[in-house]
Amino acid sequence: MKDSEILMNPNELVRFLKKPAEAFTKDDIIHFCQENEIEMINFRYVAEDGKIKTLNFVISSKEHLDSVLSSGERVDGSSLFSFIEAGSSDLYVIPRYRTAFLDPFADVPTLSILCSFYNSEGKPLESSPEYILRKANEEFSIKTGCTFKALGELEYYVIGERDDFYPGIDQKGYHSSEPFAKYENIRVEALKLIAHAGGKVKYGHSEVGCFSQGDYYYEQHEVEFLPMPVEEAVEQMILAKWIVRMLGFRYGVEISFAPKITVGKAGSGMHFHMMVEKDGVNLMVENGKLSDLARKMIAGILDAADALTAFGNTIPTSYLRLVPHQEAPTNICWGDRNRSVVVRVPLGWIGADYMVRDANPADCNLSVSGQSKQTFEFRVPDGSADIYLTVAGLVKASMHGINMPNALERAKELYVDANIFKPEFKEKLMQLKQLPASCWESAEALEAKRGIFQEGAIFPDGLINAQVKKLKAFNDKGLSEKLYGKDEELAKLVAQFIHIA
Repeated sequence: MKDSEILMNPNELVRFLKKPAEAFTKDDIIHFCQENEIEMINFRYVAEDGKIKTLNFVISSKEHLDSVLSSGERVDGSSLFSFIEAGSSDLYVIPRYRTAFLDPFADVPTLSILCSFYNSEGKPLESSPEYILRKANEEFSIKTGCTFKALGELEYYVIGERDDFYPGIDQKGYHSSEPFAKYENIRVEALKLIAHAGGKVKYGHSEVGCFSQGDYYYEQHEVEFLPMPVEEAVEQMILAKWIVRMLGFRYGVEISFAPKITVGKAGSGMHFHMMVEKDGVNLMVENGKLSDLARKMIAGILDAADALTAFGNTIPTSYLRLVPHQEAPTNICWGDRNRSVVVRVPLGWIGADYMVRDANPADCNLSVSGQSKQTFEFRVPDGSADIYLTVAGLVKASMHGINMPNALERAKELYVDANIFKPEFKEKLMQLKQLPASCWESAEALEAKRGIFQEGAIFPDGLINAQVKKLKAFNDKGLSEKLYGKDEELAKLVAQFIHIA
């Protein structure tokens, strides 16, 4: 890491220790705590419900701090994961030093650290979502010699009391500014705190969703991140959800990542962009166009797309968002810049390197990096997703595509342009497979394609079984049709899942 990257890094530990987070050691953490009068350590970890859990330690001595950082602590696994029985439920939580950050909400100087789960034998817990992602990432790196990177888009609604002063326009909130975007201040503060916690933020903006309903005002926002190795990409998403919720709590408004608030209004997705690098070079582009590697990965993801909903769309209201004409996908296909497909290839600055010079003719010293920023985007998941399992599933599906003998042919068959959604192309559209329309159908897709995820012993058999059972327990097949026109029943369902994951 360059000196300038250290000096400008928002993470206080990086600046103080003068090294990148991935190089943090136990001694570094102890040194920071001593010099900055840290009084508490918070262990943070994600359980089966997708929400952050916390274990607080009051530091009583250097020896005590050393012990906590070296040995972690015991927790009751049966209260965190449904697949662990109460009779043998003890687990260890062990801190990952590179994730340490100053807690922005604590009343006393406090350091928070994300943890991993280990079993009674001191081995990683096979069914822990964090470990499944780690295994998938390691397998991809070993088999390809490449680095899989991802970035997430985090969409959410802020729900507050109705105020018609400078009213927003219904479903026209995209990139609005204050005073028409009433909760821009919360988003801006969130961006700052996420960066201080180690997240690599790309930008934030208000989203399409903007409406009033009864006494409440609903305003949609988005935070997008920079590409990171997949484990770090997931960690920053998890911390971002916690930080945004905490700010909402402090400001007296509700934050919801729910996929659907009400019918006819924009739902909230959780899209993932992906890219693969080798020696710092983006392999998604070759000779100025999308590479064969990218096309193979896309083919693999499309082949597994219906089953991936079992990790990325895990509640009944997920399938109220995945409907036509809502900028959410329903047909399993891909295309360029099209927001109604499962996989979208966004603009990647290919052949557009000199725009900045055209916009700034007086600056004769402008140089252009030439580095490709091309990604492709999986647009199906939403805020109910288990982020670890969803990204692990995307890694496995990408590897599946790389190994598919006919991947390039499948990619060609499933490519569509914007005309596909015009009435005259209805027959071709009808030939495309559909995403599941319920948790029940999602579970059936996972059962049928479980081999993609279990290959290489990445996703344990028991976890797949548990996910299928959990999804089928909703018994929601045909729910959208049953709820049609029944606003009161729909409102009750939305309220049940308003604070999912």
